[in-house]
Amino acid sequence: MTTINPSELDLLEESVIKINRTAKVTSRGKRFRFSALVAVGDGKGHVGIGLGKANEVIVCIQKGKEIAKRNLYKIPLINGTIPHKIIGKHGASRVMLKPAAPGTGIIAGGPVRSVMEQVGIHNILTKRYGSKNAMNLVFATLNGLLNLKDAVAIANKRQITIKEVFN
Repeated sequence: MTTINPSELDLLEESVIKINRTAKVTSRGKRFRFSALVAVGDGKGHVGIGLGKANEVIVCIQKGKEIAKRNLYKIPLINGTIPHKIIGKHGASRVMLKPAAPGTGIIAGGPVRSVMEQVGIHNILTKRYGSKNAMNLVFATLNGLLNLKDAVAIANKRQITIKEVFN
């Protein structure tokens, strides 16, 4: 997989999916730390996910954004939707992604919807199975999107025409 330079892309505003607070109890009281799950994308088929951790919320969101920019991926899109149905898996979470007709919109829950908006998918049907943990759902969605196959890539690999791929 080739690395994508974030400075070449026109990235949208990052989307904070989940902020988690943890507490360490000491003799002097509680010490809070935060982690932020952040998605960045350009709305044209590029997306990155990052998990930032820090002692303050703003700092952990910035860290998450930087990590997401370092982990950008290219997703194959066809007319604002995905090429075919797929199930993404991560941990105990499963996310079914199904292409939809124009005008359908994004039919998805919170964490999955954030990723779809960053990728630039406008019409899709999704269903969550198993765990509803936000982090696992986001990574399951990314797994599904990364395993999508483009018709042109399949035709080139099999050394056949694009029309024969659909037969």
